[in-house]
Amino acid sequence: MSLRVGCPRCPAPVAETGDGGWSCPEHGVVVPLWRPDAASYDDFAAHLGHAGSFPTYLPWPLGPGWTVTDFATVAAEERGPRATMTCVSGTSALDGPVDVIVVSEEPGTGLGARIAGVSPAGRVDPGDEVGEGPPSVKVRIGSFPVGLWPVSVSSAAGEWDRSVVAGEAEGRWLWLVLRPASAVLLLRDDWILRDVSETGPQLVALPFGGPAPSW
Repeated sequence: MSLRVGCPRCPAPVAETGDGGWSCPEHGVVVPLWRPDAASYDDFAAHLGHAGSFPTYLPWPLGPGWTVTDFATVAAEERGPRATMTCVSGTSALDGPVDVIVVSEEPGTGLGARIAGVSPAGRVDPGDEVGEGPPSVKVRIGSFPVGLWPVSVSSAAGEWDRSVVAGEAEGRWLWLVLRPASAVLLLRDDWILRDVSETGPQLVALPFGGPAPSW
């Protein structure tokens, strides 16, 4: 079981400070990101321990052949959890291999913006496009529909390889990053996101494994 520590906003290595905090050479003192070397049930249990009561969302139920390939949490003992991320990977008839990344985070954390690859550099939240006009898609969390709006990545590297949508759920930013970009059409099928921190024994049946996406 191994969770490696890093910066939530960039790939730079972090160093532990004398007072038990963590510092990034690019962003200074940060709440650390905890991510496994490879997705496994034991590491996911450790992830949920770091996240505590902070929601960890997964598309539910997972379709045949889909697996949990990545997850992470941004948390520190003195400040509590700030964000969680999960990725599920599988195939669709139209898109072939697909990655679906879900991020829930407190405003200003920057994990969703990093994974989405939004620009300009240093941007940490979705932006003014969220809430403008009707949402392009909706997902369900519990019994509640959550509207999601497209977030532009048009000036970012690899802009055509992904679609990004974001909205607000329970007072936090909710990001979905889908690769390839055409996979956003999967969200037309009334997707359900489940907070698996409340799932209990059913987690044992979750399939883990496969290559994690780069971000």
